[in-house]
Amino acid sequence: MRETGREPARQAAYQRATRETQIRVVLNLDGKGKAAVTTGVGFFDHMLESFARHGLFDLTVEAQGDLHVDAHHTVEDVGLCLGEAFRRAVGEGRGIRRFGEATIPMDEALVRAVVDLSGRPYLVCRLALQGPRLGTMETQLVPEFFRALATRGGFALHIHQLEGENDHHVVEAAFKAVARALDQATGLDPRVEGVPSTKGRLVDDEEAGGLPGPAPAAGSQPAPESHPGAGGGGPWS
Repeated sequence: MRETGREPARQAAYQRATRETQIRVVLNLDGKGKAAVTTGVGFFDHMLESFARHGLFDLTVEAQGDLHVDAHHTVEDVGLCLGEAFRRAVGEGRGIRRFGEATIPMDEALVRAVVDLSGRPYLVCRLALQGPRLGTMETQLVPEFFRALATRGGFALHIHQLEGENDHHVVEAAFKAVARALDQATGLDPRVEGVPSTKGRLVDDEEAGGLPGPAPAAGSQPAPESHPGAGGGGPWS
């Protein structure tokens, strides 16, 4: 249940520029599954589009990276930026379900994803991929993407392959399962009063303030990248 008519739009824009990548992400949690994705890595674009479609997120990803080296920096940094966008769009977390789970089949493949928007980043990724690449994307980058997403997003993410032999099917089922689990976890439940935590809050006071406005105009300079402090349990608890 999205309750989009009763709540302000939950969206975020984030940009990150380094010597290796320049990335812009715009995310609307209460979207319709529309995606505009260009990373230069064809299979990754396909996965992100599927992620947006099945999570019902409106998602823009514009990425330029050092693909002459390989796709590692681009895929990982997109994960960091998307995780940051999720963290900002969720904000204080008032009214969210917090937990989400989905089990998705794709032909012979079956993958389960479970999410807890707890503020304690953690990844368990159990995908038994067989080949070295899917298109131009190394299969090793699949868990790297999910690790970056969960770490910067501040949530625990478990991904388990229950069945599957075809790497494409397994990875696509994983992206769809994570999307559906995040859709459920970020969804609003009218029965939830305040934030779903016995501690009374899901973000620190300083994190609750600086939520971003609309995305900067094309050609503008990216905002400085923020670096969450080391130690503790992340911004959420």
